Amino acid sequence: MKRSIASVIGGAQAADAPGGHLVSVNPALLCGNTVVWKPAEYAAASAHALFELITRGGGLPDGVLNLVLADGEQTYLGLEAGLAAGSIDKVGFTGSSAVGARIGELTGRHLQSACLELGGKNPMVVAPSADVDLAVQGALFSGFGTAGQRCTSLGTVIVASEIAEEFTSKLDAATRAAKIGDPLGDVLYGPMLSATFAQRFEEYLGWLRPHHQVLGSTSTGRITSDNPRDGFVGDPDAGIFYHPVIAAGLRADDTLFLEETFGPLIGLMTYTDLEEAIWLANRPGYGLSSSLYTREATEAFRFRRGICAGMVSINNSTSGAEAHLPFGGNGKSGNGSRQSGVWVLDQFTRWQSLNWDYSGSLQKAQMDVAELGADEHFRLGRG
Repeated sequence: MKRSIASVIGGAQAADAPGGHLVSVNPALLCGNTVVWKPAEYAAASAHALFELITRGGGLPDGVLNLVLADGEQTYLGLEAGLAAGSIDKVGFTGSSAVGARIGELTGRHLQSACLELGGKNPMVVAPSADVDLAVQGALFSGFGTAGQRCTSLGTVIVASEIAEEFTSKLDAATRAAKIGDPLGDVLYGPMLSATFAQRFEEYLGWLRPHHQVLGSTSTGRITSDNPRDGFVGDPDAGIFYHPVIAAGLRADDTLFLEETFGPLIGLMTYTDLEEAIWLANRPGYGLSSSLYTREATEAFRFRRGICAGMVSINNSTSGAEAHLPFGGNGKSGNGSRQSGVWVLDQFTRWQSLNWDYSGSLQKAQMDVAELGADEHFRLGRG
C-alpha cells in the first residue's frame, strides 16, 4: 500500500531561481500531505491570492497548506533547519539548475531525493522530410509564446542544411509578422514577468556575437516609443516588452547555444546528418523537452533513442506537456523525478508493505519456506 508523506516544501526558491509554480503543491495535496509552499518572491501577491482561494474559498482545513513568504537565502536556511529537525519528509523545487543542485545536495545529506524541475535548453530538430510550414508554426509558438518564459520554451532550432534557407526565411517572416503587446489582445506574447527577468534578458542579448545573423525583428532590446515594433498592440510603455530575436549561425561552443535563455530569443543552426543533430541537441547538457519534425518513422525512433530529454515530441512543439504523460527532465533539467500522470504518486507517497499472518505459526519468508534435499554424490559428467 502507499502512505502519504507528512510534510512537503513546494517550490522552495533560492535567490537566483527563475520561475516557480504549483508543480509540486497540487499533487502533494492530492496525495494527502500537509504542505509548506514558498512561492517566488516576485509572485507573492498572486501566490497569496491563490492560497486564499484554496484554503478559505475551497474549504481546505487549517494547517494543511501553509504559505511562507521570504527571500531565497532565508528559505534555504529554514529548509536546512526543518530537514535537520526531521519535520520535512519531502522537498519539491522548481527553478534554476544552479539552485536545484544546492537543494539536491542539501536533501541528499538527509537521505532524501528532492523533486527537481529545473531549466531547459529545449532543442527542435527539423529533418529534410519535415513539413516546413508546420515546423515554422511550432518554432514560432514554442520559441516566443509567453515571451519564451516557460521551462519548455524552445532553445535552439537545429535544421537540416538542405532546407535551412527555406525554413529560416519562413520563420523570419512569421516572426516579423507576429502580433506582440497587450496580453489581453490577440497577440503571440506579452510582457516579461518582471524587471528582474528583463535585466537577465539584457544579459542574454549580450551573448550575441558578430557571426550571428539576427532575424525576427527590425530591432532588438526593449520595445518602447523610441524603439518601436511594427504592429505592436497597445501601449509599449505600459509594460516591459521585448523584440523577438532569432540568432542564426549558432556554433556549438557559443554561450548562446550552451546556456538557457529565459525570454523571446531562439537560436538557429544547421546539421548534415541525424547523428550530428542528436549530438548537438544533447550537447548543452539539459534534458527537459525536445522535438523532431519529420515524415520518416525511422528518424523519429532514432531520435527518441538518442535524445537525452525526458519529453520528446514528434511533429509538435517543445512547449507545454500532456497531463497524462510523465513530466520532467534529466541532466541539468532535473534528477529524473516525474510530476504528472500516475507517476507523480511515487513522488509524494511512500510504499509500505503489510504482511498479516493468520496461521498461528511461524511463516518463513522467501526461500526458507521449504527444505531441499540435495544429492551430494551428483557430479557433472565430462564429455
